[in-house]
Amino acid sequence: MILPRYYRRRKKGKEVPQLEELLAHRDFTGAIALLEFKQHVGEKEEDGNLWIGYCAFHLGDYKRALEEYEALTKQATCKPDVWVNLACTYFFLGMYTQAEQAALKAPKSGLQNRLLFHLAHKFSDEKKLMSSHQNLQDVTEDQLSLASIHYMRSHYQEAIDIYKRILLDNREYLALNVYVALCYYKLDYYDVSQEVLAVYLQQVPDSTIALNLKACNHFRLYNGKAAEAELKNLTDSASSSFEFGKELIKHNLVVFRGGEGALQVLPPLVDVIPEARLNLVIYYLQQDDVQEAYNLIKDLEPTAPQEYILKGVVNAALGQEMGSRDHLKIAQQFFQLVGESASECDTIPGRQCMSSCFFLLRQFPNVLIYLNSIKSYFYNNDTFNFNYAQAKAAMGNFSEAEEVFLLIQSEKIKSDFVYLSWLARCYIMNKKPQLAWKLYLKMETSGDSFNLLQLIANDCYKMRQFYYSAKAFDILERLDNNPEYWEGKRGACVGVFQMILAGREAKETLREVLHLLKSTGNSQVEYIVRVMKKWAKENRVPL
Repeated sequence: MILPRYYRRRKKGKEVPQLEELLAHRDFTGAIALLEFKQHVGEKEEDGNLWIGYCAFHLGDYKRALEEYEALTKQATCKPDVWVNLACTYFFLGMYTQAEQAALKAPKSGLQNRLLFHLAHKFSDEKKLMSSHQNLQDVTEDQLSLASIHYMRSHYQEAIDIYKRILLDNREYLALNVYVALCYYKLDYYDVSQEVLAVYLQQVPDSTIALNLKACNHFRLYNGKAAEAELKNLTDSASSSFEFGKELIKHNLVVFRGGEGALQVLPPLVDVIPEARLNLVIYYLQQDDVQEAYNLIKDLEPTAPQEYILKGVVNAALGQEMGSRDHLKIAQQFFQLVGESASECDTIPGRQCMSSCFFLLRQFPNVLIYLNSIKSYFYNNDTFNFNYAQAKAAMGNFSEAEEVFLLIQSEKIKSDFVYLSWLARCYIMNKKPQLAWKLYLKMETSGDSFNLLQLIANDCYKMRQFYYSAKAFDILERLDNNPEYWEGKRGACVGVFQMILAGREAKETLREVLHLLKSTGNSQVEYIVRVMKKWAKENRVPL
């Protein structure tokens, strides 16, 4: 307790510090203790409760500040400026409607206008936003407020311009370097962000916000382990700075560790850290729990590009899983909205969005235009290569598609039926039916393996690769006594025989063809077998 400290100082005849001295040193905890001490001993401090509210606000204790300011507004002698202080407190507590009501009761001032400016942004009220914007002056506080709105509206370059202009005249405003670094991070200039951030970290090496941003840059530039190493010193120090950003650090560690601990850490943070909801959605998508991802994001009104993109991805995944054209249409519209926006059209995510939009519309020439423009950034990215190869194959570029499919390392993708079926088709179109057959042999009996057999049977038939077509139709016939499978097998077997007659298939293959035919109890078999055996006898082909 700090309160007895002042009792002891008074008792020993020592001077109790003045309020102005504590405030000058930003010792807000000490200031509150002093004010409470004076109230306790009956010494009156002018505007004591107002100063307690002020100090509590700057300590981040908004509930205590709210109690003090609300009590003051109920007094007949309440100063008008208390209303704007109360409004700021409401704002930081997320009580935006009450904040606006309180702000409008305050006298007109720069602080009131700045607060109304931010509230208009929160309410997405463009008319009020522009009205407050016009009232901004060319003073540091107003320009910083404008820069922050630019940042929140994803106008990062405009924010950078303002911060740099202020820094030219106020080099001592070191924290602005962190804001500039944040903007460069959002623009994907991670190396530039690091350089700007270093200026601040030289002076404030234990800053939670700066170290966290440095870790995020390392995550983007290198990997999760490098990012986690940057946070280790911070978490080990257990400083008050770390306590301030503890939840943010816990959140980011989940991201750096590839989702480890997501279900324990992220749910309580969903309404605290905006990115927590988005990262939890990503985690559910990675676990193939598309419905949970959709439930978490369906009511989110997107305001930033990454929110539009994630809603598009979730709707696309759900649409494909459920066969819902409505969800696929919504996804396509979200992707198009981002990809065609002025701020995103020339960014990598923007071009990815346009490729996804055209992919869903099955306009593969346009898909390739956008993917070709960014492929140098994704050479080893399995997801990119998966989509790129599909688009190549859909355009009939099977040789290039095969090469890209084989670059993929992810076992999850390589076991996906979409991957297997497209790769099998590429093998067949590239005259490698034996490799397509090997893909089937590695699969366990299932609906997917049956579908792959159908693809092999029909595609090989079209490409006059009759031997593997016959083998596939033979297994299909055994699994499903459908007359079409017999007709396919009969045609393929006769096709193999024709290839042998033309010298384009080994004569020894005839033995296996006869074996395939004899496995069918159809009246046509006997005649076909007799013709083949007669030819074999005449040409001395051992059976």
